[in-house]
Amino acid sequence: MTIKNRESFLNHVAEQLGRKRRTKVTRPTWSVQPQLDVHKDLSQDELIDVLKKQCEVIHTQFKRTTTDQLSHVLKETIQAYQGKSIVIPKDKRNDQYGLTSFFNKLQLNGLDIHLWDGLNGKEHVEFAEQADIGITFSDLTLAESGTVTLFHNKANGRTLSLLPQSYIAIIPSSTLVPRFTQAAQLIRERRKNGEDVPSCVSFVSGPSNSADIEMNLIVGVHGPVAATYIVVDP
Repeated sequence: MTIKNRESFLNHVAEQLGRKRRTKVTRPTWSVQPQLDVHKDLSQDELIDVLKKQCEVIHTQFKRTTTDQLSHVLKETIQAYQGKSIVIPKDKRNDQYGLTSFFNKLQLNGLDIHLWDGLNGKEHVEFAEQADIGITFSDLTLAESGTVTLFHNKANGRTLSLLPQSYIAIIPSSTLVPRFTQAAQLIRERRKNGEDVPSCVSFVSGPSNSADIEMNLIVGVHGPVAATYIVVDP
């Protein structure tokens, strides 16, 4: 990508601020950083408890299981949502957690399983718009706010969690961090170490909701009307 007129633009900004153009900025060292202290000493199990309590606040069903039992819990959740059409990402974790064969069995039993494989994006969006359920893995999970972080790519589209009627997030317990502070730090470190971090990252906290009108909370205004988090222990 070519950036045009960058130098002249930045020079103009510096001029309007009444100072010389800065080329290097030293990150300040703050004497107090309370954002790093919240939940910092909690164990993984304690963070999961924090997440579970927050799920009640954000109207999200919470479940906890093991890798061996994930397919069983996922099947129960799909049945509870009366899901007939399901959109899933082409994610290597489908194999790691034994879900590829599980989804194949669902398809043989008459369910419409749509794999978002990165090809023909318009077709994927159109299916997701009509789908009963969207399922994704969480890449980072913020216990304090009950937020799943999704790193998007061509095989894991943004609308997977946005357009279907219901949403299921599969949360490996290893992805738990206390809050947004740690998530931002991890993303920054990955970038610093030269790792590939998608330019599009979503932070999803339960089903869609809005309280814009007279501060009355309405769930399911512009996205999934229901959400379930399934925490998976090794």
